[in-house]
Amino acid sequence: MTRVLVHATNPIARAGLESIIRAQPDFEIVGSSSDLNALMQLDRDRQPDAILLDWWETDEEFFWESLLSDETSDPAIVILIDPMEGDRVIEILSTGVRAVLPRTATPEEIIATVAAAAAGLIVLHPNLVESWLNVNPFRTQALPAEPTEALTQREVEVLQMLAQGLGNKAIASRLGISEHTVKFHIGSIFAKLNASSRTEAVTLGLRQGLIVL
Repeated sequence: MTRVLVHATNPIARAGLESIIRAQPDFEIVGSSSDLNALMQLDRDRQPDAILLDWWETDEEFFWESLLSDETSDPAIVILIDPMEGDRVIEILSTGVRAVLPRTATPEEIIATVAAAAAGLIVLHPNLVESWLNVNPFRTQALPAEPTEALTQREVEVLQMLAQGLGNKAIASRLGISEHTVKFHIGSIFAKLNASSRTEAVTLGLRQGLIVL
């Protein structure tokens, strides 16, 4: 059973998302909110597998500083957002968000995305791939066959977990290390791969055979 927390400030949008989730026998709504502070409290209390969030520009400061902080239960975050410029897609995915969908996504696409994100996958809607590639800074660059400096075994483990969409807290828990150490490893990975974001590091790692899917 996938436990989902739904958030939307608009009551009609929130009811629609709740209806989509409730229609699935293997999904359970563990909470619903219209206020971001309430969302944070529900996340701490209910420990959802995923948060389905209708996101607006006015939520940005709270979103980056609170929902993606180390104080959350590290759920898989699925965002519905418009408009979707390619640079915004990269910015959002690089924070640890698992999936980005346009508000025009179908119920089937939303369900499939929430399930995949809760399972640890990173999901990007097909309509957003082209815009993402158009501004992806490593799309047309020649990639080295190997990193400029070899990754340590621990760094490879961290990179593998980044590919699974895990946040710093989850990586620290799995490896039995502090979140500060995780951040240090990620910084080292970025430097060695010449990457500027988690998404770019994962892509480079995949192309260089450092990540096994």
